[in-house]
Amino acid sequence: MNERNLNISIIGCGYVGMSLATLLSQNHRVNIYDLDEKKLQKINQKVSPIKDDLIDEYLNTKKLELYTKYSLKEAVNDADIIIISTPTDYDENKNFFNTDSVDETINHILKINNEAFIIIKSTIPEGHTEYLKTKFNTENIIFSPEFLREGNALYDNLYPSRIIVGSKCQNAQIFANMLKQASLKSDIKVLLTSSREAESIKLFSNTYLALRVAFFNELDTYALSKGLNSMDIINGVSMDDRIGNYYNNPSFGYGGYCLPKDTKQLLANFNAIPQDLIASVVTSNIKRKKFIADHILEKKPRVIGFYRLAMKKDSDNSRYSSVLDVMDIVRESKSEIIIYEPNTDEVSFNGFEIENNIKSFKDRSDLIVANRLDDELIDVKVKVFSRDIFEEN
Repeated sequence: MNERNLNISIIGCGYVGMSLATLLSQNHRVNIYDLDEKKLQKINQKVSPIKDDLIDEYLNTKKLELYTKYSLKEAVNDADIIIISTPTDYDENKNFFNTDSVDETINHILKINNEAFIIIKSTIPEGHTEYLKTKFNTENIIFSPEFLREGNALYDNLYPSRIIVGSKCQNAQIFANMLKQASLKSDIKVLLTSSREAESIKLFSNTYLALRVAFFNELDTYALSKGLNSMDIINGVSMDDRIGNYYNNPSFGYGGYCLPKDTKQLLANFNAIPQDLIASVVTSNIKRKKFIADHILEKKPRVIGFYRLAMKKDSDNSRYSSVLDVMDIVRESKSEIIIYEPNTDEVSFNGFEIENNIKSFKDRSDLIVANRLDDELIDVKVKVFSRDIFEEN
């Protein structure tokens, strides 16, 4: 495979797929395909299908060779590289990742184009790439983990923390070079390793981040229970350079696309291997949300207003948001619950009324619960409950 003038196909235009499509279409022809045609229509209108201001900017100001395709065959037929970025989720019944979207997509691709180099960007269990290579009798499948933040996915591809590709073959090096060439960062750390190590890097990285969230949340639980100043304690702890003053803002618990499912998958991978810490991270997150819900109910509000369903500020993702779990626990109380969520046309969510008018929402709520604060809550700060101490994600 030659590094120049490659035809690249990307399957799935979520955070991973759309950011990669924008990044790589600066230097290569990129076809993007998704089952959701509305997302493809948005791209044609130069609007990002995910919330990411930088992607919107690039779509409207950069010369990109980015083309939408409405069939898988049309998308991959002439591709040199095919990037899989379909969603994988943790199956609570099987106690393992559900990789059907990845497996089935690869099966369909190989029937159309068995010469292309397939790169899996979806998160998968350790050992799954080797399983797929054996199942489909091909060496043209590798795994390359992504390390992106919601709302900043393109930025994190332009200034990557590292590039990791789960193979040491020539094509893996070519792919790593493509990512480097399209970035704006001069000194990027690159690691080529086996697929199983690359899969493990992804799971352990996200579990460490979840552990850090859980640690500072438990610190905040302690401070709140003892009547101590949580900000002062966190600032003092974070002055140690070994700990660092970052990723330390308390929340209602970790949530989103990656941390909940990846921690559970890593815990499942351990199986009979001795461990305590990984299980404690998962348990800590559950206990934190129960503590937050109990603290809300102690205030005995008549009407509880939940401000936004999203996990983070400036995010449109409410998947596994800690707010949803807190809401479910509070549901058992006698309090009336309303939700302010401007990013939906629905009138209700899980049986709760959605109030789209911010003034009415603030007037009606005796207590406003906000995982992350926003300027539009400043005038009612006295009735806001949040653990967003530093007012940042």
